[in-house]
Amino acid sequence: MREARYYTRQGAEIFCELCPQECRLAEGQTGVCGVRRVAEGKLVTLNYALCGAINMDPIEKKPLYHFYPGWDILSLGTTGCNLHCSFCQNWTLARGGKEQFAGSTTPEDLLEILRSRPPREQLGIAYTYNEPTGWYEFVLETSQLLHENGYQNVLVSNGLINKKPLEELLPFIQAMNIDVKAFSEDFYRRHCRGRGLKEVLRTVELALPRCHVELTYLIITTLNDSPAEIRDFVGWVASLDREIPVHFSRYFPSYRMDLPPTPLKTMQQAWEIAGEKLSYVYLGNIADAERSNTYCPSCRQLLISRRGYRIKNVGLEGRACKKCGHTIRLTGHIYGKNDL
Repeated sequence: MREARYYTRQGAEIFCELCPQECRLAEGQTGVCGVRRVAEGKLVTLNYALCGAINMDPIEKKPLYHFYPGWDILSLGTTGCNLHCSFCQNWTLARGGKEQFAGSTTPEDLLEILRSRPPREQLGIAYTYNEPTGWYEFVLETSQLLHENGYQNVLVSNGLINKKPLEELLPFIQAMNIDVKAFSEDFYRRHCRGRGLKEVLRTVELALPRCHVELTYLIITTLNDSPAEIRDFVGWVASLDREIPVHFSRYFPSYRMDLPPTPLKTMQQAWEIAGEKLSYVYLGNIADAERSNTYCPSCRQLLISRRGYRIKNVGLEGRACKKCGHTIRLTGHIYGKNDL
């Protein structure tokens, strides 16, 4: 255990200030996230340096399609989450206890792992699988060390974090994929058991000028899949920047939700709606090569083809479309192609 950051004492209670859930805790109580507890009058973290999963993943799996395409990234997570989504796709870690811990590590250990890997696997670390903001102290220390040594830090998050801790962390984060669960406060209350939409949108807006940002939206049958809600979401994204890549992911029954999988027609409709206003729209968790490729927003030339998590540059010269010269949004370079 380690003393947590971002809390205050209010009488006999501890007030956690890390996220908008605003947990007020008495001695021995644990927050909504399941990993921050009051012990001997202090708020402590229960998961500092404890890993629930560690793998080398394609960067496309996060998903990030416009950040160092073709690279692999060391991916790790712990347990805990400050939302309780009934449809959670990774609930064994999000809701898991100490039995889920695979072992412990340190920021220095992770740096040495990266240094020992082949070039394709030396991009950096993605904090993922569960909600990494609940691992805040460890993520902050690790991302600082990696940043100092020239590696990339990627945060895959639900975006539910308060402004002050986010702003302390962002200087060390090079990319985020932020999961917008729906474009409705009611959805967050009913299906995620917490505050949500307004705070998540604020996180996107704060992160956008500071690091590379892509968004994920899991489309769930009958709950957040209406054309009107998709249009509202897309309109908000376009008002920020029409070049933010958006990933619509197909829902499958998981955890406590047994609605049928999202129909392919619904997924394709969302892709078409988003394409009216956004430059880069993708379908995920679905076998649809056409809608997982990157096309030139100007002339629709195929630029990057994808098969699963592997990619091929077929239409780019540097960052420009070979056909019309339009420059596309890419952070970093395609693996093996230093001209980006």
